[in-house]
Amino acid sequence: MATRTRRPERREEPLSRERIVEAAIGLLDAAGEGGLTFRALAERLATGPGAIYWHITGKNELLNAATDAVVAGAMTADTADTADTTPQEAIRALALGVFDAIDAHPWVGTQLARSPSQTPLLRVFEHLGRQVQALGVPHTAQFTAASALLNYILGVGGQNAANAREHQPDTNRTEFLNAVSAAWANLDPDEYAFTRNVADQLRGHDDRVEFLAGIDLILTGISARQKPTDSAP
Repeated sequence: MATRTRRPERREEPLSRERIVEAAIGLLDAAGEGGLTFRALAERLATGPGAIYWHITGKNELLNAATDAVVAGAMTADTADTADTTPQEAIRALALGVFDAIDAHPWVGTQLARSPSQTPLLRVFEHLGRQVQALGVPHTAQFTAASALLNYILGVGGQNAANAREHQPDTNRTEFLNAVSAAWANLDPDEYAFTRNVADQLRGHDDRVEFLAGIDLILTGISARQKPTDSAP
């Protein structure tokens, strides 16, 4: 009598969109966008691809849903922690939340930049815009102010995540910065006078501190543009 082959044990929890998105985030964190396939997702969820398609129509929708879940988490934390703060403090908290989310999930930065009309990016833009309005920025300058903040957050956050991915597995951050700092210090003194002069500052800088310093520079510029100029005599 032939012996039946046991099927892989399935989870008892019912399959849901939330479970699928959670599993997709795990795959993206582990292997990037290239590692997110419906076959790999089905194996992780111990189900068939057809069951997943019942909740998600395709990879683009899945990427957008995974990105939105991460961003929504950052927005929820921002709302909870900044209810009684100034607009400047709220913007710093929001910016740092997105920065940390991209640092923890490097693929998020790519997805945000790739889909400017989708919900995840609009969540960030909306939250920034509300705080820009609270700063009293004139209506005609609100889009520019919110866009400057958004582009800085995505640009620096994405670059920080890219730098982290490029590090060799056996090289820690201190060793990496020391090596780059030494390379800067040995550049041609005529062609790279400034870069050589700040090479020592690169060695010991903190990414999050520098990121927030940049946010403060933008906020200072926004505030400066609102101050009335002295009239000519």
